[in-house]
Parts: sequence; C-alpha cells; structure tokens
Amino acid sequence: MRSGDFAPPPKSFWQDVGGRATFERLVRAFYAGVANDPPLLALYPEQDLEPAIQRLTGFLEQYWGGPTTYSEQRGHPRLRMRHMPFAVTFDARDRWLTHMRAAVDTLQLPPLQEQLLWDYLERAAHAMVNA
Repeated sequence: MRSGDFAPPPKSFWQDVGGRATFERLVRAFYAGVANDPPLLALYPEQDLEPAIQRLTGFLEQYWGGPTTYSEQRGHPRLRMRHMPFAVTFDARDRWLTHMRAAVDTLQLPPLQEQLLWDYLERAAHAMVNA
C-alpha cells in the first residue's frame, strides 16, 4: 500500500448479508409465523404487527452493524427490561424460536453467516424467558 492509500473499512455482518433488505425479509417472515400462532400472538399488545416488525428490524440492524436508528428513536435496547411486562415462558420461547428458525431458513445465507445469526437469536431467546 502506498502512502496516502487507505484500505476500505471492514464490512459489517449487516452489510455482508445484504443490509436492511435482508433483515426486513427475516423479520417479516418471522412475524408471518407469529400472526398464525395464537398463543405467541397473544404476547403482542398491538393489533397491527407493523410497529413490532419495525422495532425488531431496527434492533437487529443496529446489533449487526447497520444504522443506529433503533437507539436514536428508542434509547438503549435493554431487551430484558422491555420484555418484563410480558410472561415469556419456555413455551413462548420455543414458539418464538420455531418461527425465527423458519425465517432464518428463508434467507438462504452462507453456512457461517447463518450460524452466527442463529447462535445470537437462540441465545437472545433463552435470555428473555422470565416466567
């Protein structure tokens, strides 16, 4: 590298997997499953799932190196605190994971990226259990 040449900044996971479009596909596929799962759907107080779709998309984007819009609009994620008003049981966790697994599969990511994403989602789901 010559003096004055700069290496491009490393790409984030968010960029590597396709940015917002990929995370929006993931979250919309997930919520399509939630919409057809009455016990899990009961945990969502809003009739319209669109606000939840936007929140989860924004959170995941930020977590994986995308825009920080989530924190700019909502403050620190504080996931456990935000989920405390809801009884997140082992059954709810398992239902959440079932729909999220199906959604991840729709992305057809390369194996390493899929495993990184899934490992995080699985750990996060287990951490949200509070009842």
